[in-house]
Amino acid sequence: MQNINTFCWVKKQMARSIYVSVSIMIYVLSPVSISNASPIFAQQGYENPRETTGRIVCANCHLANKPVEIEVPQAVLPDTLFEAIVRIPYDMQVKQVLANGKKEGLNAGAVLILPEGFELAPTDLILPELKEKIGNFYFQSYRPNNQNILVIGPVPGQKYSEIFFPTLSPDPSTKKDIHF
Repeated sequence: MQNINTFCWVKKQMARSIYVSVSIMIYVLSPVSISNASPIFAQQGYENPRETTGRIVCANCHLANKPVEIEVPQAVLPDTLFEAIVRIPYDMQVKQVLANGKKEGLNAGAVLILPEGFELAPTDLILPELKEKIGNFYFQSYRPNNQNILVIGPVPGQKYSEIFFPTLSPDPSTKKDIHF
C-alpha cells in the first residue's frame, strides 16, 4: 500500500515539475511586449508616436477603435495661444479592472501631433479660464526633441473625457525655419 502511495506522490511531483519547466520555457521563449496601452507607456516602446500605417501607437487599448473628436481653430496668428480640445466619447458604464482587483471607470489619454513649430504653451501665458479647464494635468512632449508632439494620460476617463491642450503657435519672425 505504501509503495502505491509513494508511486502516486512521485508521479504527481514529476507532473508538477514538467508543468513548471514548460511554463518557464513558454515564458522565456515568448517575446514579452512593452505595455503600449497608454500614451506615457507608448513613449518607452516607440521613437515616433505614429506608426507607418498612420495609427497612433498608444491605440492598443480599450479605446483603440473609438472615434475621437478634436477641436482646433481654423487659423491662428503667429505667437498666439490657443486651445486644442480632444473629446473622447465612450460608454461611461464600461469598467476596467485595476491592479488591486477592483473595478473602476476606464482611463483615457491622448497624443496630440501638432505641425512643426507649435508647442505646449508656457504656464505664464495660459489664461486663468484655460487653467481652470486644464485642472492639474501634467502635459509633456513625446520626446525632448519633439516639442510639437504632446502627451497626457492615463487619466480617469469619466472625469476627463474632454482634454484641453494649451498650445502656442510659432513666431516666424524669430524662427526662420518655420513656415505656416
